[in-house]
Amino acid sequence: MLNIDVLSLARVQFAFTVSFHIIFPALSIGLASFIAVLEGLWLKTGRQVYKELCLYWSNIFAIAFGMGVVSGLVMAYEFGTNWSGFALYAGSVTGPLLAYEVMTAFFLEAGFLGIMLFGWTRVGPRAHFAATVLVAVGTIVSMFWILASNSWMQTPQGIAIVDHRVVPVDWWKIVFNPSFPYRLVHMALAAFIVGALVVAATGAWHLLHGRRDAAVKTMFSMGLELLVVLAPLQILAGDAHGLNTRQYQPAKIAAIEGLWDTEHGGTALNVFGLPDMKAETTRYRIAIPHLGSLILTHTWNGEIRGLRSFPPADRPNSTLVFWTFRVMAGLGVLMAVMALCALVLRLRGRLFDAVRFHRFVLIMGPSGFVSLLAGWITTEAGRQPWVVYGLMRTADAVALVTAQQVGATLFAFVVVYTLVFGTGIYYMLRLMRTGPAVIAPTPGPSARSECVARARRSTERGRTLRASDSSL
Repeated sequence: MLNIDVLSLARVQFAFTVSFHIIFPALSIGLASFIAVLEGLWLKTGRQVYKELCLYWSNIFAIAFGMGVVSGLVMAYEFGTNWSGFALYAGSVTGPLLAYEVMTAFFLEAGFLGIMLFGWTRVGPRAHFAATVLVAVGTIVSMFWILASNSWMQTPQGIAIVDHRVVPVDWWKIVFNPSFPYRLVHMALAAFIVGALVVAATGAWHLLHGRRDAAVKTMFSMGLELLVVLAPLQILAGDAHGLNTRQYQPAKIAAIEGLWDTEHGGTALNVFGLPDMKAETTRYRIAIPHLGSLILTHTWNGEIRGLRSFPPADRPNSTLVFWTFRVMAGLGVLMAVMALCALVLRLRGRLFDAVRFHRFVLIMGPSGFVSLLAGWITTEAGRQPWVVYGLMRTADAVALVTAQQVGATLFAFVVVYTLVFGTGIYYMLRLMRTGPAVIAPTPGPSARSECVARARRSTERGRTLRASDSSL
């Protein structure tokens, strides 16, 4: 570790902490909206199964929310300890945006979370539902401000540079920068998909272990219903995001595609390959002619700039982002396939009896987190070597600290995060394994009639026995 420079260590440390952090807000965003839907269905229908599922998933949401808050605080401190150059340069933009997130989203979540978790017997049903909805809205508002800050770093606008520092000029342009709408939709859908996959996989686990009660069937069915809608929408959102990235960050697109030369008359899609940054080539490439043009320009002969058209110092690491993007995209395709299979099985009436499909859903449970992390790495590593794209290089953002200092704190983070958040994850998995309480089915008209008939037969037998006893 001592042979690694400060910049690399600081980047590894931030990548480690943000990777731990992002999975918890993504899960809490997805679960908060799911819980609000469950409580709304309970108020509308009166079915006890919806309330039971609401209580069950609220426990898991509370753990994810708490760990998300704690892990997020660490990153705020890292801006000052490891990235003071960035804080001095762009703090006038990122600081207020993060403050808006605290003053709106965090206060909204913190203010109503207690009512959501502990107010079932202390407030009325409608007031409790309002609190649950406000917590769900708070998670989305939090995502709004965080992505506004990150998107501005990717596509900065609405500023002036005075004395080598950023000065805000137009906050509307800063917040609603060119890439923000695409990133917001893409991330929101990703969070909902993460939640839907976890819910469906938990249901699949209990179906595979023999449970067939209403709670298990309901959450399994609802999770897959969400995926049927969300998976195709995410593919469309990803396509629009890719077109936007090609316009504002063409070097990132070239690195993702492992494309070194601009191919005139139509660009092939490299399905497989090993990009070599030193040799400036993609080895063992398997390419499909014109498919790159169709996907990235929506035309047959569209041209995409190759990496050689950019200075070597401005090129992202194609070896990394080439594969992280394909992991994300490949898992997205599998999610769409799973959603299609669920739809077919539902139409055939076999959704709760297809054991092989249940295993598939269980295996796909963590895929939302893997895809989320792969996409985040693609986004962040793909904008390198810039921390504020086109304005400030990452090397200029690092603080004046030593490699030993950053290395020591990195080691401490690895140990503490593994213990603390590992324990939290283990506890969430235990709750998922335990499952919701079994809801006793309410007897229907035929069942009640049968009970009455049994009671009458039992009474008649009792009378007969008493008559026999008296005759003896």
